[in-house]
Amino acid sequence: MSTHQNKVLQQWPVGLLKPLLAAWGLFWLLMILVAVHDNFGGPVVRWWQPLVWEGSSALVLTALLVIMLRYSRRQQALLATPWRWFWQHLQWLPLLSGLFVLLTYGLRHLAYGLAGLTYEHEGWLMIWAYETLKLALFLGLWLGVLFGLQFFAGWHEQQGRLLAAQRTLAEARLLQLKSQLQPHFLFNTLNTISALIPTDPERADVLVNRLADLLRGYLSLDAATLVPLREEVRLLQHYADIMTSRFAPRVAVRWQLAIAALERSVPPLLLQPLLENAFRHGVEPSLAPVTIDIDARVDDDVLVLRLRNAPAAGGHRAGAATDGNGIGLRNCRERLRAQYGLAASLTTEQQGDAFIVTIRIGASPL
Repeated sequence: MSTHQNKVLQQWPVGLLKPLLAAWGLFWLLMILVAVHDNFGGPVVRWWQPLVWEGSSALVLTALLVIMLRYSRRQQALLATPWRWFWQHLQWLPLLSGLFVLLTYGLRHLAYGLAGLTYEHEGWLMIWAYETLKLALFLGLWLGVLFGLQFFAGWHEQQGRLLAAQRTLAEARLLQLKSQLQPHFLFNTLNTISALIPTDPERADVLVNRLADLLRGYLSLDAATLVPLREEVRLLQHYADIMTSRFAPRVAVRWQLAIAALERSVPPLLLQPLLENAFRHGVEPSLAPVTIDIDARVDDDVLVLRLRNAPAAGGHRAGAATDGNGIGLRNCRERLRAQYGLAASLTTEQQGDAFIVTIRIGASPL
């Protein structure tokens, strides 16, 4: 195969080109076997003659297939209107049939001449009419296959662009989350550490280490990859430890984490804005102690993450946002949609004074 043909074929996705070439090869193998079988043992036709007939047709039409592949790539804009796409190809039928007759019968005459024989056939006008009709049926069949593959290739390319856009969105959301942690969170944490130094220096030292580990973990996150839930929880526990020290003794964080859930992967910093909302909207305005429950489990191969914050009796009503659609929740929803599509969801519900956020993630991302 020539360099030009290789270049044409490389423009097609390998996953689509392989079945097309396999179908093409099997088609011509079947045509040759049928021709040999129909003329096997005949007194007039020699064994190699059917090979020349079908082989010359296969050779010329393979060259025409490469031309069709190249031409079809230029007609992608017409895939939305199939009749125009097919017309753009079939309008060349008279020219292609003339070219096919010239090349195919020229090869047959050459092969017969090398064998010392004469290739006899009908008149050229009759041959052109017959081959045009046969070529029209042939092209109709293979153009249908080509249209289907081309349409799928366009859809696949569009899905790739959509996925790239979704990844970009996920990266932007992660950067936004990182920026939201500073400087408000840092200032409040440093004030908490400063207040602890005179009264509880050991606890202050622990918080300094927690803060260092937390920031180091945030800076190392990559939005293009998933992280084990175990790692996500580790950073989340650092954050919860710092915030619990700040609001002590008005808050308690309880963890219920299944081992199977910890082995699953999630987008980085998925739960951090939810826990941040729980402190901001549940703990800060409450006069009574608040309990935050964080659960993780796997149900029917679906990862279920649940965050519940509820004040003690008589406390301020807990919540993550006034209507369950604040910035943090919207951010999480968009990141889940970008990463998993319809395979993931985030729902909120109010049960009395308790506010509950539930995330469900299917087994495989997009």
